[in-house]
Amino acid sequence: MPKAGSTRDAVRRYIEDKGSATGPELAEYLGITRQAVSLHLRQLIAGAEIFKTGSTRAARYFPRDAAATARRLNRDLVLAGLDESAVYEDIAISLTLSQLPANVESIVNYAFTEMLNNAIDHSMSDQCAIEVELDSTRLIFSVRDRGIGAFHSIADKFELPDEHAAMIELLKGKTTTQPQAHSGEGIFFVSRAADRFVLRSHRLQIEWDHDRDDIFVSDPRFSQGTQVQFEILRDSRTRLETIFDEFAPAEYDYQFQKTRVLVKLLQREYVSRSEAKRLLHNLDKFSEIELDMRDVGSVGQGFADEVFRVFISAHPGILIRTINAGKAVDAMIQHVSKNCR
Repeated sequence: MPKAGSTRDAVRRYIEDKGSATGPELAEYLGITRQAVSLHLRQLIAGAEIFKTGSTRAARYFPRDAAATARRLNRDLVLAGLDESAVYEDIAISLTLSQLPANVESIVNYAFTEMLNNAIDHSMSDQCAIEVELDSTRLIFSVRDRGIGAFHSIADKFELPDEHAAMIELLKGKTTTQPQAHSGEGIFFVSRAADRFVLRSHRLQIEWDHDRDDIFVSDPRFSQGTQVQFEILRDSRTRLETIFDEFAPAEYDYQFQKTRVLVKLLQREYVSRSEAKRLLHNLDKFSEIELDMRDVGSVGQGFADEVFRVFISAHPGILIRTINAGKAVDAMIQHVSKNCR
């Protein structure tokens, strides 16, 4: 039976060698119980030899030196002929991103290359600026260009009335100004993989907040071009495969066929058929549509009829479901649905 001190040293050395570790990982490596590992971890934390991020089963332990300084990288990039994968590989080496948990590194790789590729292909800008920061608890990156602007580009391409309408189309998924080269799914999936994701262009900003499970729209001062900021915790439990499985499942041959729309982002009260048509625009690209009705105060019969009878009758192969509907909204939906049976 090894002495407690030698086991504790083995725990510390493993964390230092690997860059970080979880309790279950240490228990398996050392061949001891999780309770015994927890005791040694608490003692190492008390002695300031390691530090902890996260809680319960998501907890991860790092060497004390990992908290000493944040590592940051800033670059201005010429976009013509730029290879986003080569840029990411250079960043990964410079910041030692291989020390991140595999699921987190996979998400960062996907998110960064998708967002940089958007700047390369869509921004109509000569250059962009990138910033990546890795500290003891999280990784944050931003990509900023001074080109045409994401919402303006979509509004112009699809002849939409304004950039707010373009924002709504972008949130639905499958909206791209270059369908021959892009699927329009990058922002949709990246926003769901992040703990926090912000897209800002001109006078519109969208923020996805994973902790609050919500999306927020604001009107900051004018900023030319597009800026995205992506943030993920080092101990995030999110897996990219799980997100793809939800919206591009095997039953649809792994194609992006399911979407979710936070309806309140268009408006909080719905009455007319024209409002329904605006909501449903381009949703016929999907096989399943989930309408999140949280904070929607009321819907009129014309709106509900257009969504839950007319649209469904015209597209019998598309499934529409609602979640988080209040009593009044749900009652109107049920009324219309019964009448179309």
